[in-house]
Amino acid sequence: MLKGIPALINADLLYILRSMGHGDVLALVDRNFPAQSVAFDTASGTLVHLDGANIPQAAAAILTLYPLDSFVETPVFRMQVVGEPETLLDVHEDFHAACEAAEGAKVRMGSIERHSFYDRARQAFAVVQTTEDRPYGCFLLTKGVVFEPT
Repeated sequence: MLKGIPALINADLLYILRSMGHGDVLALVDRNFPAQSVAFDTASGTLVHLDGANIPQAAAAILTLYPLDSFVETPVFRMQVVGEPETLLDVHEDFHAACEAAEGAKVRMGSIERHSFYDRARQAFAVVQTTEDRPYGCFLLTKGVVFEPT
C-alpha cells in the first residue's frame, strides 16, 4: 500500500505514468477501442486495463499524478463522432470536466477523426483501457512538466 495514490491506479499504470516524460502521450480509451492491437505499436508496447472504471473515474485518478502539458495549445484530444465532428457527447463533457477540475484551470480539448485517432494512438507511449460503455470515450493526453519541488 502507498499513501496518496488513488486506489484505481494499479502497479502497471503507476509504472507507465512514472516512465513517461514531458510531451509523451497517453491514450485513455473505452471498452470498444481496439486497445490490444493499437497498444502493440505504442512506444512502450503496453496496454493497461482499468477494469470497473469509467472515463471520468480513470481521468480523475490519473490526473492526480499526471500533469497536462501547458506548453502546447491543445493538451487533450477526443475521438470525433463519425459523421458529426462537432458533436460533443456526455462522455466528452465528463472527461473535459475531470481535466479542468484536476488542472484547476481551463483545458483546451481538440478532436480527431476516428481513423486518424487510431493512428495517433499508435504513436502514444501506452494505452489505458477502461470499461467505459459510452461510445467515443477515447482521449489522448499529453504529459506536461511538474514545476513544484518533489
